[in-house]
Amino acid sequence: MFPRPVQDRSSAARIGYQIALPIVLFIWLLPLLGVAMTSLRPSSDLAAGNYFGWPSAIAFSNYAEVFQNSPIGQYILNSFKVTIPTVIGAVALSCMTGFALGVYRFRSNLLIFFMFVAGNFVPFQILMVPVRDLTVSLGLYNKVSGLVLFHVAFQSGFCTLFMRNFIRALPRELIEAARVEGVAEWRIFWFIVLPLMRPAIAALSVLVFTFIWNDYFWATVLTTSATTQPVTAGLYSLNGQWIASWHLVSAGSIVAAMPPVLMFFAMQRHFIAGLTLGAVK
Repeated sequence: MFPRPVQDRSSAARIGYQIALPIVLFIWLLPLLGVAMTSLRPSSDLAAGNYFGWPSAIAFSNYAEVFQNSPIGQYILNSFKVTIPTVIGAVALSCMTGFALGVYRFRSNLLIFFMFVAGNFVPFQILMVPVRDLTVSLGLYNKVSGLVLFHVAFQSGFCTLFMRNFIRALPRELIEAARVEGVAEWRIFWFIVLPLMRPAIAALSVLVFTFIWNDYFWATVLTTSATTQPVTAGLYSLNGQWIASWHLVSAGSIVAAMPPVLMFFAMQRHFIAGLTLGAVK
């Protein structure tokens, strides 16, 4: 039913795997390597048509030029203003909804849970016009707060699914023992359940941070100015009106990709623990 590990296969299969793995990895990394090389390519190479060859010189000045000649610092700050409150809001809300749906048994429990999950199956592109009209009517269009509120609402479905399933896997005897001792429900959540959810909270925080930081669609739909646009939407401004400054766009893309990469490596141990907890129970 399940594929066998490669170590248990024939020697020919193992050799083929060892040959194919670096080739597939190189193909997968090829676009990223191309962007990295372009970010170090001087503008004269691009003007001469040297798009894919070896750079004539290594231009680390492209990274300095990005910060000097564009508001990318403001764009990165805007991304933090959007991403951090969204992560806090979505994870905090999902911890409470996951606790309510995972611990309590009431008549509409499954129906409410399905409503949270159903939102993940709606193509977000069809929500573009109604969400834009809603933010305009509420006075939240082209504001960081409007983007944050939308992301919190849109991410709550996936986060609730994640947290509810995690809490359902916790030993129910802990909660029942606390109730027998007369512990209040909010204290059960805060002092018993929440500490056990730390690996899940860390894993979910990394996922949501990456999702929101890399969002481009809603960043362009709900924001228009440099004072509110995240870095994914602001990278387009690095191109001139008549000339495409691909070396600056590539350098800006590398800079914009660093925060989620650094966060993943900083939280890697907790992230893997959160994803694999209970896998071998």
